[in-house]
Amino acid sequence: MSDFDYVIVGAGSAGCVLANRLSDAGAEVLLIEAGGRDRSPKIKIPAAFAQQFRTKLDWDLATGPEPGCDGRMLYVPRGKSLGGSSSMNAMLYVRGHRSDYDGWRDDAGCAGWGWDDVLPYFVRSEHHEAGASAAHGYGGLLNVAPSRSPRPLTAIITDAVRNRGYAVDPDYNDGDPHGVAAVEVTQRNGRRWSTADAFLRPAMGRPNLTVLTGATAVGLEIEGERVRGVRLSGRTPMAVARARREVILAAGAIGSPQLLMVSGVGDPDKLAAAGVRCHLPLPAVGTNLQDHPYVVGIWDSAVGGSLADAEKPGALLDFLLRRSGPLTSTVAEAFLFTRSPAAGGADGPPDIQFHLAPAYFADNGFEEYDGHALTIGPVLVAPRARGEVTIGSGDVAAKPAIVGNHLTDPADVEALVWGMKLARDIVGTAPLAAAAGREIYPGPEVATDEELAADARRRVELLYHPVGTCRMGAGEDAVVDPELRVRGLEGVRVADASVMPTITRGNTNAPTIMIAEKAADLILDRPPLEQATAPQATAAA
Repeated sequence: MSDFDYVIVGAGSAGCVLANRLSDAGAEVLLIEAGGRDRSPKIKIPAAFAQQFRTKLDWDLATGPEPGCDGRMLYVPRGKSLGGSSSMNAMLYVRGHRSDYDGWRDDAGCAGWGWDDVLPYFVRSEHHEAGASAAHGYGGLLNVAPSRSPRPLTAIITDAVRNRGYAVDPDYNDGDPHGVAAVEVTQRNGRRWSTADAFLRPAMGRPNLTVLTGATAVGLEIEGERVRGVRLSGRTPMAVARARREVILAAGAIGSPQLLMVSGVGDPDKLAAAGVRCHLPLPAVGTNLQDHPYVVGIWDSAVGGSLADAEKPGALLDFLLRRSGPLTSTVAEAFLFTRSPAAGGADGPPDIQFHLAPAYFADNGFEEYDGHALTIGPVLVAPRARGEVTIGSGDVAAKPAIVGNHLTDPADVEALVWGMKLARDIVGTAPLAAAAGREIYPGPEVATDEELAADARRRVELLYHPVGTCRMGAGEDAVVDPELRVRGLEGVRVADASVMPTITRGNTNAPTIMIAEKAADLILDRPPLEQATAPQATAAA
């Protein structure tokens, strides 16, 4: 069969959710994934997530050269298997601040996307191990849990943060993240719980759901003003998958705009430069790229109790037999949400999210270190920089050009410099002052604000949260409308992180899952969920 009601491109964080919800409603659904199955132990073992980088499980992309980062190329891993980046990420469940979503509604004109509107969709998907509440669901498919075996060094770090004057946030996912908090993670019984685990696997036996792996979408079939299907290559029994109702792009903030552009939907001048005939002028496609830049501070530690224990012979046995121990760690085991002076005034949502890790984590995890260490990394969660994704040809096999313009805005640099100085203050606070040793990065020789700014440009990395390249909005400058329909075309929507008008203040996987949950209701023309009925809602299995 090559005709379906819905054809979904990308079996990632959003696509797996959509496949479950739409097939549960009785529709004939095809889910297309360029990668393979998600069987690798590097996927299943939480602490091994960085071992997927630059392997066959990774699209292995990069931004740059970046003008604000000394012309460097910044690594952007993207998951290439069932589950997509939810099978590769650090499993940190972070919704962001309520003002993120209220800003989508008020500033971008996205009616129905304010915090009170989207909270029921977060709740519907969630099985929060602590139980249901006004902000959390119980009985959903996405397992959300506390860290299973936090390292002893993490408690020392968070005690120092508290002694530095920051309060404990008992629930940073309630719409107002502030202060220090233990992370919540998408794990079940100590293993990664990706959207493939949570949403796709329970639906795989449905006769109306077809999943193609190793199949690449190479272009959209467009007839006049309507998208009729998707052209495919790779391991696929069909050259074209036709959609009776809609094609849904869920290929992420790089893949979705790339597929639109190679299909002739985008800026006419840029398409012409790539040798692609323009079918629909839509200049905003690929613009508005945002991500979370961060700079790590790293100190060695003489007290032990870090993730260096994961190298001990018993760690794997502990994981296999008891699903506990250091291999269940997500590396970052606590957060600090705070607001820098660069954000303007003490009141308001956070612009910095510290990742507090009982581990040595530099150069995206590629740099090895023999011994115990700790990493305190300020992450800029409200960046001002905006970048772009463009294509050089009509071939989707050619990697797109990605420029984020990271650290080109002086206020972004100012915020990260302030964050690095605060990291040093935290390390100098009891009880961490007695546990931390030599400062490895940035190093004591990097002292002044100017030196810290230069160091940030030399070492800044991304948190792998690209969003915004098919931005949602009410105006003509948006790619999709608030119902996620591509402007100027019928029969196609985008439902992934690319539709975010602005990036959320925290890790973006949970918001992406929420977008897919809400998209399913929009596609099925169902009324919006009501908050009062959401906490106990049981997701379709």
